[in-house]
Amino acid sequence: MSGQVTLLVEKGKMKKLIYIVEDEENIRELYECALNNTFEVLTFENGADMISALHNRIPELFILDIMLPNMSGGKLLEYLKQNGYSDIPVIMVSAKSDEVSKVKHLDMGADDYITKPFGVLELTARINANLRKKSNTINKIDGVELNESIYAINVDGINYKTTLKEFELLKFLMNNFGKVCKRDDILNVVWGIEFDCESRTLDMHIKALRDKLNISRLEIETIRGVGYLLKKKELK
Repeated sequence: MSGQVTLLVEKGKMKKLIYIVEDEENIRELYECALNNTFEVLTFENGADMISALHNRIPELFILDIMLPNMSGGKLLEYLKQNGYSDIPVIMVSAKSDEVSKVKHLDMGADDYITKPFGVLELTARINANLRKKSNTINKIDGVELNESIYAINVDGINYKTTLKEFELLKFLMNNFGKVCKRDDILNVVWGIEFDCESRTLDMHIKALRDKLNISRLEIETIRGVGYLLKKKELK
């Protein structure tokens, strides 16, 4: 394991801890040089070392290279999602730029995907964006509550199991409650890549959520030609 702990206090604030798994030493050093002025950074050569470190400290964000020895980044992502770390943002990093790889890892639960080579400013912006999403999360509105530990929606005491993307879609709508969410914005945040505007993927997930929210006091309104709006049902 390779690790470098930066100073924790800067201008009176604790730095946010990031775990990075990358098997190439020179790239680990680049991460440390690029990020350690802003974050506390711990780098690891493999997934086993990172898992061991989780017993001592839990980070606020993971960066995982996909091509790792023994345990791939995808397998490590599965481990995190299945062992109580599903609320911590994960950014996948790979030299693979094909859509199949992006969709696969985003569907597995990754929050973001960045392709090598990338710039320091882009990496820092993506880290900050994912940390903001975590800190601004709303989990309950008017009797509808998100249960992230089992990926379910609780509606007035009744649990409805969801797929990962249904859950993340409702989370996005709840965090923008009362605001019109554009289709492209939803697809970029929830699926993480540019989807064809004619794709029925979003519409199918919206329909599934509407079925689950049917007995709730909330509804998802279609704003024709724009997107969707999560709001309270109008009294009749």
